[in-house]
Amino acid sequence: MILESLDDKKSRIVTTSHHKVSLLQEISIYTTDYEKSIPLSEILQKIYTEFGDDPGVDSKSDGSELRSFMEFIAPDHDPERVYSSDIKKIVTWYMIIYKIAPELLKEKPEDTQEKEDSGKTEKPDDKNNPEDK
Repeated sequence: MILESLDDKKSRIVTTSHHKVSLLQEISIYTTDYEKSIPLSEILQKIYTEFGDDPGVDSKSDGSELRSFMEFIAPDHDPERVYSSDIKKIVTWYMIIYKIAPELLKEKPEDTQEKEDSGKTEKPDDKNNPEDK
């Protein structure tokens, strides 16, 4: 796999099977409920919804500011397993994605539709039932 930096488009590295690579889609945040985690995409979408282009913190913010920010964004995150360095990464990734591809931060209409459809049960259409023919 060839990886390219999103922010400067100049840095490229080639990864092999010996490198550990995680896709942003696969990353989630620990919660106080050990059975549950919050997908990073939900965290990034909430930051976008609440703050837009200025989350109010950056990678140079102190630990208490970062912790307050995370408490607001994900009140059920586990503060013992989510470190300030993790929050700094989230903010850094958010700002890069916001500048390069802000459309990724918006909730997709099909996500909303899937949530609505998941509560509905469908009845089979009697007219198209092959057993009746």
